[in-house]
Amino acid sequence: MANTPPVSQLSACPSCEEPLEAGDLFCGACGADLAAPAPAPAAAAGSAAAAEPAAGPNGAGPAPAAPPAGAGDAAPAAPAAGPVAGPDSRSPEAQRTGSYRIAGPGDGPQAAGDTGEYLLDAPEEDPEHYRLAEPVAPQGADPRAALGTAAPDAPDTRAAEPAAGPVPSGRRCIACRTGAIDTDGYCERCGHAQPRERDHMERETDGVAAVSDRGLRHHRNEDFFAIAGAALPNGAPATVAVVCDGVSSASRPDEASAAASSAAGTSLQAGLGRGLHPQQAMHEALLAAAGAVNELAAQHSPLSHQNAPACTIVSAVIAGGILTVGWVGDSRAYWVPEDRAAPSARLTEDDSWAAQMVAAGLMNEADAYADERAHAITGWLGADAHELDPHTASFKPDGPGVVIVCTDGLWNYAEAAAELAAAVPPDAAARPLHAAQVLVGHALDGGGHDNVTVAVLPFPGPAGGAGPS
Repeated sequence: MANTPPVSQLSACPSCEEPLEAGDLFCGACGADLAAPAPAPAAAAGSAAAAEPAAGPNGAGPAPAAPPAGAGDAAPAAPAAGPVAGPDSRSPEAQRTGSYRIAGPGDGPQAAGDTGEYLLDAPEEDPEHYRLAEPVAPQGADPRAALGTAAPDAPDTRAAEPAAGPVPSGRRCIACRTGAIDTDGYCERCGHAQPRERDHMERETDGVAAVSDRGLRHHRNEDFFAIAGAALPNGAPATVAVVCDGVSSASRPDEASAAASSAAGTSLQAGLGRGLHPQQAMHEALLAAAGAVNELAAQHSPLSHQNAPACTIVSAVIAGGILTVGWVGDSRAYWVPEDRAAPSARLTEDDSWAAQMVAAGLMNEADAYADERAHAITGWLGADAHELDPHTASFKPDGPGVVIVCTDGLWNYAEAAAELAAAVPPDAAARPLHAAQVLVGHALDGGGHDNVTVAVLPFPGPAGGAGPS
């Protein structure tokens, strides 16, 4: 995604020791916030064997048990009496904070000082089903009797087979496969974090398709897209694709990309339906997207210009045999002809430091994009943007092909038009969703260091309608 100079200079994650790269704000392995202070060291491990309870301060009874390590106390509690546990014999992977695994043969009870690993009950036979505890027999009189609400005697259900019934509705945990998912996205049984709905998205409609993926190193997907079909006043069909990339160093970049995509897509459909020229409709759509991102800042802070939500945008429209693109930032559009002997082309120019160096003749393209400042953007959507300069352009290809609209999560691994064309499947026009999936896979195979979003629009687009007026 679009980035400004890195905030953190850590070489490894302080939580799980995963190697980091310049510009990472979150650990790609465990999702730890790299800007947050490092966690305090956990308390020493307690006794591995049971010990007699120690007397309380006044000798009246056992002292309260020390809270579990890692519970968030300001200072660690003193360990219980008994021998100190030896060095942790688990593998480094198992000692990572917050890791979970199924208990295996030879695993003893959870150590009192264990701060990193949480053992789940091992399955008896089927690894996808876990035995429930036996119900506890009631002791003494039913306490509800004193309130006059005791239930009538009921047969002992412990010996009865459980009645067959429907599986509880809702999402199930991907780790233990039984726990329900709470509103924060964690399993209520084992605590495992669940994939977000935005981590991977796919859609195909009206001859256009798009795929977006979180990638392999970021903890969330800050890209978003909008695709749709539209109709011109004479009934001729049109296709629309919008792709946005949240600026990582800004606040709420995921919200910015979603708001901009939605606003631009809606504006394009409305403008084309009113009969606007595609280039004019594109210009208005970019302004609408900028307004939607600015509104996010105004809703949350009176100082909207300070670290406001921000994103880049690129969009393409195919209508009446004309291909129109619009953009702000460094997300791109490419033309890939069906005849691969014909040249491919990049249709957009980045708003970035590297592009400015090349345009000024100060560096060649290879050297500029190899510089660590290459991806510093000079144009974006957001309340703190110095100047909004939407770019639009129209083309009339002389043959069929596909338009690839993407974020830098893809073109980082296929920057030149010929490189990207080589990764596009030959049947992309007939199978746009498959082509988008292949291109996202190309980025993930290359390292997946960023969120990646790709939209594929076949040209000349869906047949039908009365033709251009």
